[in-house]
Amino acid sequence: MSTTIEKPEIEPSDTGQADTGQSATEQLEARQSTTETSDLDESLESNLVDGVDVDALHELVEYIPETKKLSQNAQERQEILAFFSPDRLAWKNLDWIVVTWMVAMHVGAVAAFFFFSWQAVAVAVVLHWLTCSIGICMTYHRCLSHRSLRLKWPAKLVGTFFGVIAGEGGPLRWTATHRVHHGQSDQVGDPHSPLEDAWWSHLWWMMLKHPKRKDDLLFKHYVPDLTKDKMLVFFEKTFPLWLWGTGLTILYFGGWSMFLWAFCFRMVVAYHSTWLVNSATHLWGYRNYETTDESRNLWWVAVAAYGEGWHNNHHAHPRLARAGHKKWELDPTWWAISFLRFIGQAVEVDDRIPEASKS
Repeated sequence: MSTTIEKPEIEPSDTGQADTGQSATEQLEARQSTTETSDLDESLESNLVDGVDVDALHELVEYIPETKKLSQNAQERQEILAFFSPDRLAWKNLDWIVVTWMVAMHVGAVAAFFFFSWQAVAVAVVLHWLTCSIGICMTYHRCLSHRSLRLKWPAKLVGTFFGVIAGEGGPLRWTATHRVHHGQSDQVGDPHSPLEDAWWSHLWWMMLKHPKRKDDLLFKHYVPDLTKDKMLVFFEKTFPLWLWGTGLTILYFGGWSMFLWAFCFRMVVAYHSTWLVNSATHLWGYRNYETTDESRNLWWVAVAAYGEGWHNNHHAHPRLARAGHKKWELDPTWWAISFLRFIGQAVEVDDRIPEASKS
Protein backbone atom coordinates (compact mmCIF):
# COMPACT_ATOMS: atom_id res chain seq x y z
CA MET A 1 0.00 0.00 0.00
CA SER A 2 1.40 3.43 -0.84
CA THR A 3 0.53 7.06 -1.09
CA THR A 4 1.98 9.07 -3.95
CA ILE A 5 3.26 12.54 -3.20
CA GLU A 6 5.44 15.09 -4.88
CA LYS A 7 9.18 14.61 -4.73
CA PRO A 8 10.77 17.13 -2.36
CA GLU A 9 13.28 19.65 -3.58
CA ILE A 10 16.18 17.96 -1.79
CA GLU A 11 17.53 15.00 -3.72
CA PRO A 12 18.72 11.84 -1.92
CA SER A 13 22.34 12.69 -2.77
CA ASP A 14 21.99 15.95 -0.84
CA THR A 15 20.68 14.26 2.28
CA GLY A 16 23.22 11.44 2.41
CA GLN A 17 20.56 8.87 1.47
CA ALA A 18 22.11 5.61 0.30
CA ASP A 19 21.74 5.11 -3.45
CA THR A 20 20.19 1.71 -3.94
CA GLY A 21 20.00 2.06 -7.72
CA GLN A 22 16.25 1.50 -7.51
CA SER A 23 13.44 3.84 -8.31
CA ALA A 24 10.79 4.50 -5.68
CA THR A 25 8.44 2.27 -7.66
CA GLU A 26 10.96 -0.59 -7.71
CA GLN A 27 11.51 -0.22 -3.95
CA LEU A 28 7.77 -0.34 -3.38
CA GLU A 29 7.43 -3.43 -5.57
CA ALA A 30 10.24 -5.11 -3.62
CA ARG A 31 8.45 -4.36 -0.35
CA GLN A 32 5.18 -5.70 -1.69
CA SER A 33 6.95 -8.85 -2.92
CA THR A 34 8.42 -9.38 0.56
CA THR A 35 4.97 -9.02 2.09
CA GLU A 36 3.38 -11.42 -0.40
CA THR A 37 5.92 -14.18 0.29
CA SER A 38 5.74 -13.83 4.06
CA ASP A 39 4.59 -16.88 6.00
CA LEU A 40 2.21 -14.56 7.88
CA ASP A 41 -0.21 -12.84 5.53
CA GLU A 42 -1.00 -9.91 7.78
CA SER A 43 -2.72 -8.00 4.99
CA LEU A 44 -5.73 -10.29 5.40
CA GLU A 45 -6.24 -9.08 8.95
CA SER A 46 -6.50 -5.32 8.64
CA ASN A 47 -6.68 -3.83 12.12
CA LEU A 48 -9.68 -1.51 12.07
CA VAL A 49 -9.97 0.74 15.12
CA ASP A 50 -12.96 3.07 15.18
CA GLY A 51 -13.15 2.72 11.41
CA VAL A 52 -9.43 3.50 10.92
CA ASP A 53 -7.17 1.01 9.15
CA VAL A 54 -4.16 1.14 11.48
CA ASP A 55 -1.96 -0.82 9.08
CA ALA A 56 -2.46 1.87 6.45
CA LEU A 57 -1.01 4.47 8.83
CA HIS A 58 2.49 2.97 8.41
CA GLU A 59 2.40 3.01 4.61
CA LEU A 60 5.36 3.77 2.37
CA VAL A 61 5.10 7.13 0.63
CA GLU A 62 6.07 6.88 -3.02
CA TYR A 63 7.45 10.02 -4.66
CA ILE A 64 6.17 11.12 -8.07
CA PRO A 65 7.17 13.92 -10.49
CA GLU A 66 6.66 17.45 -9.26
CA THR A 67 4.50 18.27 -12.25
CA LYS A 68 1.64 16.08 -11.11
CA LYS A 69 -1.17 17.85 -9.29
CA LEU A 70 -1.45 16.69 -5.69
CA SER A 71 -4.40 16.33 -3.37
CA GLN A 72 -4.40 18.21 -0.09
CA ASN A 73 -3.70 14.99 1.83
CA ALA A 74 -0.70 14.22 -0.39
CA GLN A 75 0.68 17.73 0.09
CA GLU A 76 0.30 17.40 3.84
CA ARG A 77 2.05 14.03 3.89
CA GLN A 78 4.92 15.59 1.94
CA GLU A 79 5.07 18.41 4.47
CA ILE A 80 5.28 15.91 7.35
CA LEU A 81 8.25 14.13 5.78
CA ALA A 82 10.00 17.45 5.12
CA PHE A 83 9.86 18.18 8.87
CA PHE A 84 12.06 15.10 9.44
CA SER A 85 14.77 16.09 6.95
CA PRO A 86 18.33 16.15 8.38
CA ASP A 87 18.82 19.37 6.42
CA ARG A 88 16.74 21.10 9.09
CA LEU A 89 19.49 20.50 11.65
CA ALA A 90 20.63 24.07 12.21
CA TRP A 91 20.96 26.36 15.21
CA LYS A 92 17.79 28.26 14.34
CA ASN A 93 15.75 25.03 14.32
CA LEU A 94 16.94 23.61 17.64
CA ASP A 95 14.45 23.14 20.46
CA TRP A 96 16.45 24.66 23.29
CA ILE A 97 14.12 23.28 25.94
CA VAL A 98 14.90 19.74 24.74
CA VAL A 99 18.62 20.52 24.39
CA THR A 100 18.79 21.95 27.91
CA TRP A 101 16.82 19.01 29.30
CA MET A 102 19.13 16.45 27.69
CA VAL A 103 22.26 18.21 28.91
CA ALA A 104 20.84 18.51 32.44
CA MET A 105 19.87 14.83 32.58
CA HIS A 106 23.33 13.72 31.42
CA VAL A 107 25.05 16.01 33.94
CA GLY A 108 22.78 14.59 36.64
CA ALA A 109 23.60 11.04 35.56
CA VAL A 110 27.33 11.71 35.97
CA ALA A 111 26.76 13.47 39.32
CA ALA A 112 24.87 10.39 40.57
CA PHE A 113 28.17 8.56 41.10
CA PHE A 114 29.09 11.11 43.78
CA PHE A 115 25.82 10.44 45.66
CA PHE A 116 25.79 6.67 45.60
CA SER A 117 23.38 4.59 47.67
CA TRP A 118 22.17 1.04 47.10
CA GLN A 119 18.58 2.06 47.83
CA ALA A 120 18.69 4.72 45.11
CA VAL A 121 20.20 2.27 42.63
CA ALA A 122 17.51 -0.31 43.40
CA VAL A 123 14.71 2.22 42.81
CA ALA A 124 16.43 3.30 39.57
CA VAL A 125 16.50 -0.30 38.31
CA VAL A 126 12.81 -0.85 39.08
CA LEU A 127 11.80 2.45 37.47
CA HIS A 128 13.95 1.66 34.43
CA TRP A 129 12.01 -1.55 33.88
CA LEU A 130 8.64 0.12 34.48
CA THR A 131 9.32 3.07 32.16
CA CYS A 132 11.24 1.26 29.41
CA SER A 133 9.64 -2.18 29.23
CA ILE A 134 6.11 -1.49 30.50
CA GLY A 135 5.79 2.14 29.41
CA ILE A 136 7.69 2.43 26.13
CA CYS A 137 8.15 -1.10 24.76
CA MET A 138 4.80 -2.63 25.69
CA THR A 139 2.39 0.33 25.85
CA TYR A 140 3.72 3.01 23.49
CA HIS A 141 5.27 0.61 20.98
CA ARG A 142 3.49 -2.72 20.77
CA CYS A 143 0.06 -1.64 22.03
CA LEU A 144 -0.45 1.91 20.73
CA SER A 145 1.82 2.05 17.67
CA HIS A 146 1.14 -1.41 16.22
CA ARG A 147 -2.01 -2.66 17.97
CA SER A 148 -0.30 -5.97 18.68
CA LEU A 149 -2.43 -6.21 21.80
CA ARG A 150 -5.13 -4.28 23.59
CA LEU A 151 -4.66 -3.26 27.22
CA LYS A 152 -7.71 -3.07 29.43
CA TRP A 153 -8.27 -0.60 32.23
CA PRO A 154 -6.30 -0.06 34.50
CA ALA A 155 -3.30 -1.64 32.72
CA LYS A 156 -3.59 0.88 29.88
CA LEU A 157 -3.64 3.81 32.31
CA VAL A 158 -0.64 2.51 34.27
CA GLY A 159 1.32 1.61 31.14
CA THR A 160 0.71 5.01 29.55
CA PHE A 161 1.71 6.79 32.76
CA PHE A 162 5.05 4.96 32.86
CA GLY A 163 5.55 5.72 29.16
CA VAL A 164 5.02 9.41 29.90
CA ILE A 165 7.51 9.56 32.76
CA ALA A 166 10.11 7.80 30.60
CA GLY A 167 10.60 11.31 29.23
CA GLU A 168 10.44 10.37 25.53
CA GLY A 169 7.36 12.41 24.72
CA GLY A 170 3.61 12.09 24.89
CA PRO A 171 1.84 8.99 23.55
CA LEU A 172 0.43 10.67 20.41
CA ARG A 173 3.66 12.23 19.15
CA TRP A 174 5.72 9.14 20.00
CA THR A 175 3.32 6.81 18.21
CA ALA A 176 2.88 9.07 15.18
CA THR A 177 6.64 9.41 14.72
CA HIS A 178 7.11 5.68 15.02
CA ARG A 179 4.46 4.98 12.40
CA VAL A 180 6.24 7.39 10.04
CA HIS A 181 9.45 5.44 10.70
CA HIS A 182 7.84 2.16 9.70
CA GLY A 183 6.36 3.62 6.55
CA GLN A 184 9.61 5.28 5.45
CA SER A 185 12.17 2.98 7.10
CA ASP A 186 15.62 3.88 5.69
CA GLN A 187 13.91 5.86 2.92
CA VAL A 188 13.55 9.60 2.39
CA GLY A 189 11.40 10.89 5.25
CA ASP A 190 12.46 8.34 7.87
CA PRO A 191 12.65 10.38 11.11
CA HIS A 192 15.85 8.64 12.27
CA SER A 193 17.64 6.51 9.71
CA PRO A 194 21.34 5.87 10.46
CA LEU A 195 21.90 5.71 6.70
CA GLU A 196 21.78 9.49 6.92
CA ASP A 197 24.20 9.63 9.86
CA ALA A 198 24.59 7.41 12.92
CA TRP A 199 24.50 10.33 15.36
CA TRP A 200 21.50 11.82 13.56
CA SER A 201 19.52 8.64 14.19
CA HIS A 202 20.78 8.21 17.74
CA LEU A 203 20.37 11.72 19.06
CA TRP A 204 20.29 14.80 16.82
CA TRP A 205 16.94 14.17 15.13
CA MET A 206 15.00 14.77 18.35
CA MET A 207 16.68 18.13 18.98
CA LEU A 208 14.62 19.85 16.28
CA LYS A 209 11.68 22.10 17.09
CA HIS A 210 8.18 20.69 16.92
CA PRO A 211 6.03 23.43 15.36
CA LYS A 212 2.34 23.16 16.11
CA ARG A 213 1.76 22.60 12.41
CA LYS A 214 3.94 19.50 12.50
CA ASP A 215 2.06 17.95 15.42
CA ASP A 216 -1.31 18.83 13.91
CA LEU A 217 -0.44 17.06 10.65
CA LEU A 218 1.19 14.11 12.42
CA PHE A 219 -1.86 13.55 14.58
CA LYS A 220 -4.26 13.95 11.66
CA HIS A 221 -2.51 11.53 9.32
CA TYR A 222 -0.77 9.02 11.60
CA VAL A 223 -2.75 8.73 14.84
CA PRO A 224 -6.40 9.48 13.99
CA ASP A 225 -7.30 6.39 16.05
CA LEU A 226 -5.52 7.67 19.17
CA THR A 227 -6.89 11.22 18.99
CA LYS A 228 -10.29 9.69 19.81
CA ASP A 229 -8.96 8.38 23.13
CA LYS A 230 -9.54 11.04 25.79
CA MET A 231 -7.06 9.51 28.22
CA LEU A 232 -4.23 9.54 25.66
CA VAL A 233 -5.06 13.10 24.59
CA PHE A 234 -5.00 14.16 28.25
CA PHE A 235 -1.55 12.64 28.79
CA GLU A 236 -0.29 14.23 25.57
CA LYS A 237 -1.38 17.69 26.67
CA THR A 238 -0.09 17.32 30.24
CA PHE A 239 3.12 15.40 29.46
CA PRO A 240 5.56 18.00 30.92
CA LEU A 241 3.59 18.27 34.16
CA TRP A 242 3.81 14.53 34.83
CA LEU A 243 7.52 14.50 34.04
CA TRP A 244 8.40 17.45 36.24
CA GLY A 245 6.01 16.26 38.93
CA THR A 246 7.70 12.86 39.08
CA GLY A 247 11.15 14.43 39.37
CA LEU A 248 10.13 16.83 42.12
CA THR A 249 8.31 14.09 44.03
CA ILE A 250 11.40 11.85 43.96
CA LEU A 251 13.58 14.77 45.09
CA TYR A 252 11.22 15.74 47.91
CA PHE A 253 10.82 12.25 49.38
CA GLY A 254 14.18 10.72 48.47
CA GLY A 255 16.70 13.56 48.47
CA TRP A 256 19.48 14.22 45.97
CA SER A 257 20.83 10.68 45.85
CA MET A 258 17.43 9.25 44.93
CA PHE A 259 16.76 12.05 42.44
CA LEU A 260 20.08 11.68 40.63
CA TRP A 261 19.85 7.89 40.39
CA ALA A 262 16.12 7.19 40.05
CA PHE A 263 15.38 10.17 37.82
CA CYS A 264 18.49 11.41 35.96
CA PHE A 265 20.65 8.29 35.69
CA ARG A 266 17.68 6.01 35.07
CA MET A 267 16.33 8.29 32.37
CA VAL A 268 19.67 8.65 30.57
CA VAL A 269 20.19 4.88 30.46
CA ALA A 270 16.63 4.49 29.18
CA TYR A 271 17.21 7.14 26.52
CA HIS A 272 20.30 5.48 25.11
CA SER A 273 18.81 1.99 25.16
CA THR A 274 15.85 3.31 23.13
CA TRP A 275 18.06 5.33 20.79
CA LEU A 276 20.23 2.28 20.09
CA VAL A 277 17.17 0.62 18.57
CA ASN A 278 16.99 3.54 16.13
CA SER A 279 20.68 3.56 15.31
CA ALA A 280 22.58 0.35 16.08
CA THR A 281 19.93 -2.11 14.89
CA HIS A 282 19.95 -0.55 11.43
CA LEU A 283 23.75 -0.86 11.23
CA TRP A 284 24.91 -4.11 12.88
CA GLY A 285 23.57 -7.58 13.55
CA TYR A 286 21.98 -10.45 11.66
CA ARG A 287 18.75 -10.80 9.70
CA ASN A 288 16.13 -13.53 9.96
CA TYR A 289 14.07 -11.94 7.17
CA GLU A 290 14.66 -10.04 3.97
CA THR A 291 13.10 -6.58 4.27
CA THR A 292 13.35 -3.44 2.19
CA ASP A 293 15.21 -1.59 4.95
CA GLU A 294 18.43 -2.30 6.87
CA SER A 295 16.80 -3.50 10.10
CA ARG A 296 18.85 -6.11 11.98
CA ASN A 297 18.76 -8.22 15.14
CA LEU A 298 21.34 -7.25 17.75
CA TRP A 299 21.45 -9.24 20.96
CA TRP A 300 23.03 -6.62 23.22
CA VAL A 301 20.44 -4.02 22.21
CA ALA A 302 17.75 -6.63 22.93
CA VAL A 303 19.21 -6.97 26.44
CA ALA A 304 19.37 -3.20 26.96
CA ALA A 305 15.90 -2.54 25.51
CA TYR A 306 13.87 -5.46 26.90
CA GLY A 307 13.59 -7.35 23.62
CA GLU A 308 13.32 -4.45 21.18
CA GLY A 309 16.74 -5.26 19.72
CA TRP A 310 15.26 -8.08 17.60
CA HIS A 311 14.55 -5.29 15.15
CA ASN A 312 14.65 -7.20 11.88
CA ASN A 313 12.00 -9.55 13.25
CA HIS A 314 9.87 -6.56 14.15
CA HIS A 315 10.22 -4.78 10.82
CA ALA A 316 9.39 -7.97 8.94
CA HIS A 317 6.25 -8.55 11.07
CA PRO A 318 5.41 -5.31 12.93
CA ARG A 319 1.94 -6.47 13.98
CA LEU A 320 3.23 -9.34 16.12
CA ALA A 321 3.40 -8.90 19.89
CA ARG A 322 6.57 -11.01 20.15
CA ALA A 323 9.86 -9.42 19.10
CA GLY A 324 11.91 -12.58 19.65
CA HIS A 325 11.00 -15.20 17.04
CA LYS A 326 13.60 -17.87 17.76
CA LYS A 327 13.71 -19.78 21.04
CA TRP A 328 16.93 -18.13 22.15
CA GLU A 329 15.83 -14.59 21.24
CA LEU A 330 14.77 -13.56 24.73
CA ASP A 331 12.05 -10.93 24.96
CA PRO A 332 11.34 -9.69 28.52
CA THR A 333 8.58 -7.36 27.34
CA TRP A 334 6.76 -10.38 25.90
CA TRP A 335 6.95 -12.01 29.33
CA ALA A 336 5.15 -8.98 30.82
CA ILE A 337 2.52 -9.14 28.08
CA SER A 338 2.01 -12.86 28.76
CA PHE A 339 1.48 -12.18 32.45
CA LEU A 340 -1.06 -9.43 31.76
CA ARG A 341 -2.89 -11.75 29.36
CA PHE A 342 -2.95 -14.42 32.07
CA ILE A 343 -4.68 -12.04 34.51
CA GLY A 344 -7.02 -10.71 31.83
CA GLN A 345 -5.51 -7.24 31.40
CA ALA A 346 -4.04 -7.85 27.92
CA VAL A 347 -6.43 -9.10 25.25
CA GLU A 348 -6.42 -9.56 21.48
CA VAL A 349 -2.72 -10.42 21.71
CA ASP A 350 -1.19 -11.31 18.34
CA ASP A 351 1.19 -14.05 19.52
CA ARG A 352 1.87 -15.70 16.16
CA ILE A 353 5.38 -16.76 15.20
CA PRO A 354 6.41 -17.32 11.57
CA GLU A 355 6.75 -21.06 10.98
CA ALA A 356 10.25 -20.72 9.55
CA SER A 357 11.46 -19.12 12.81
CA LYS A 358 10.30 -21.82 15.20
CA SER A 359 13.74 -23.20 15.91
